[in-house]
Amino acid sequence: MKISILTENAPGTFTGSEHGLSYLIEHDGKRILFDTGQSDLFLLNAGIMGADLNNIDVIILSHGHYDHGNGLQYLRGGKLICHPGCFIKRYSKAGNKYIGLKNTYSEISARFDLITSSDPYQVSAKIIFLGEIPRTTLFESKQTGFIFEDGKPDFVIDDSALALGLKEGIFVVTGCGHAGIVNTLEHAKKVSGEERIYGIMGGFHLKQDDLQTRETIKYLKDNEVKYVYPSHCTALPALVAFHHAFGMDAVKTGQVFEL
Repeated sequence: MKISILTENAPGTFTGSEHGLSYLIEHDGKRILFDTGQSDLFLLNAGIMGADLNNIDVIILSHGHYDHGNGLQYLRGGKLICHPGCFIKRYSKAGNKYIGLKNTYSEISARFDLITSSDPYQVSAKIIFLGEIPRTTLFESKQTGFIFEDGKPDFVIDDSALALGLKEGIFVVTGCGHAGIVNTLEHAKKVSGEERIYGIMGGFHLKQDDLQTRETIKYLKDNEVKYVYPSHCTALPALVAFHHAFGMDAVKTGQVFEL
């Protein structure tokens, strides 16, 4: 398995950054573009890194927020998989700012071979798009800073992730983790039939060293997760807690992880 960091909040030595996420994942004979950030930065960084995006097997959109999917406007063609709820109009409570995708369902379906699924979708024998993630824990996904066009709370039910099968267990890649990291990993175990969690990388959407962060760390330790890489929308207080617990460094653009 190989993951190249094309877009992240933190810049690398030679690569730029923005508030967004985009990874090139190579596993089980597949080349997957997981999210596209909010601009064409993922393309610029891919060029600097020598990461070929011309032979992508599938694009995965983790959820319908601008910082994960607006880069789609710079691509055309190929298979795109996402939850059907990705295309709804959505806003932040703070300032009522629009934070949904720039392109509509009709525009995206005209540009790509679009597959929408709320159920898990088998990308390959060892790669699963998790679909809609059940919210079952008592400490995750209980509050939201997002609203729909009609003002009702938006808990980002389209939030999903990828489960990658390795001989040591599953490695899960998240976009933002709005469903909660524990909810995501429990769903990944159920869908994959694999109880061992080898690693997790991506946005954890944790902001403070609070109950949710502490319970997430406890869960990861209890499950003996070897590789823990919180990034993107994980705020500094939570990142510090994860650093103390796992000794990880910040994920930066330009990095390449191979397992």
